[in-house]
Amino acid sequence: MEPTADIAVIGLAVMGQNLIMNMNDHGFTVVAYNRTTAKVDEFLANEAKGSKVIGVHSVEEMVKNLKRPRRVMLMVKAGKPVDEFIDHILPYLEAGDIIIDGGNSLYEDTARRVKYVESKGLLYIGTGVSGGEEGARKGPSIMPGGSPAAWPHVKDIFQSIAAKVADGSPCCDWVGEGGAGHYVKMVHNGIEYGDMQLICEAYQFMKDGLGMTPDEMSEEFAEWNKAELDSYLIEITRDILAKKDEDGSPLVDKILDTAGQKGTGKWTVISSADLGIPITLMAEAVYSRCVSSMKDLRVEASKAFKPGNPKITGDRKQWTKDLAQALYASKIVSYAQGYMLMRAAAEQNGWNLNYGGIALMWRGGCIIRSAFLGDIKDAFDKNKKLSNLLLAPFFKKAIKSAQRSWRKVVSTAVKKGIPVPAFSTALAFFDGFRSERLPANLLQAQRDYFGAHTYERTDKARGEFFHTNWTGRGGTTASSTYTV
Repeated sequence: MEPTADIAVIGLAVMGQNLIMNMNDHGFTVVAYNRTTAKVDEFLANEAKGSKVIGVHSVEEMVKNLKRPRRVMLMVKAGKPVDEFIDHILPYLEAGDIIIDGGNSLYEDTARRVKYVESKGLLYIGTGVSGGEEGARKGPSIMPGGSPAAWPHVKDIFQSIAAKVADGSPCCDWVGEGGAGHYVKMVHNGIEYGDMQLICEAYQFMKDGLGMTPDEMSEEFAEWNKAELDSYLIEITRDILAKKDEDGSPLVDKILDTAGQKGTGKWTVISSADLGIPITLMAEAVYSRCVSSMKDLRVEASKAFKPGNPKITGDRKQWTKDLAQALYASKIVSYAQGYMLMRAAAEQNGWNLNYGGIALMWRGGCIIRSAFLGDIKDAFDKNKKLSNLLLAPFFKKAIKSAQRSWRKVVSTAVKKGIPVPAFSTALAFFDGFRSERLPANLLQAQRDYFGAHTYERTDKARGEFFHTNWTGRGGTTASSTYTV
């Protein structure tokens, strides 16, 4: 009997199940396998009942049902389980077959796996999949990278199940070789951390500073969602603030204020440090979650350092307008930093990233989907060599327009003791970015004084380094030069 299945999915947690049903809805025949085979039977009896999904109880049975080249997608926990499954299924596959990792794997692991699987004569794809449970079921953002030869064999499946923008373009395209797909997904998650932190700071400003109730804040977020801040995260924040507990009180007020993280935000920050790229807002978002986890210490500190009155006077409507502008400007900085990081990684790894195309992939299906991403795509479409989003005409105008409100919100929050680390660091980065001269000249002099690290001079050509015997007691021998 001829094999009839287009693709196999291993891993029947909610993301795996939803992707299978999405593929099924688009006319693809999918083989479902799970190490705990009882989950296969349960899936077929419930979510996949009446579908074309083929359930199997072994890898051998899975492979027998697949058309060539065989496409096997892993939807398992990142890390060691991915490597274990690769080694488990390789003996059953043949040259030209394709293994796909759809989990949140570290891009360096993906780059290593591409080389390993290709050395066995097979092809490998590491793809970011964003959108959560709903996205996986109805249309996620998909960011594939790895073996270029594999893309033509999975393109139809991936672009069929991906989210679509207004003109029907799929939120999925080939990203690049090696770990490029998972790197772009990692940066997506870093930006997601930043967006969420900014929204949370706006919430605290409205709550503690403006004295707004959750219902009032929900109405304000609904208004914001009609303008330039239109996005999935603003939309769900509106809904969250309106949600009532069983006793009729706002549910959000009863949720403990400690946040967790799964690692992708941390990976983004580590990569930025390795590349020397200042993604200060994303880093602050990661560390803000760390501060939130110190609940007992924070309670103790709140008693030792009594806060003053955080209430802000003045026209509340004007304040919420200023707050929206501050959020918008900070968001622009966050995405500018994310694109700086992707550009640096592309240069280091030899990836030819399509920056406008990435904005399109994020335009629908994923957690950071927003109207704002259309503006980013337009900026790169108009200038393929755009060096930084902050220098694009559209965003230059937006920052100039928002700057007064941005400074007003940050300075007032500082005076009132309302923590706004992401707003603050975004503004600090912007001020540093737009400064023709920074005090790093003094810093370099300090480094040369205590470590003979040398410095460049403003009256000499770049790349020529000097050392000064600052005390009259040192020698003329310099340390190595310092490069970022």
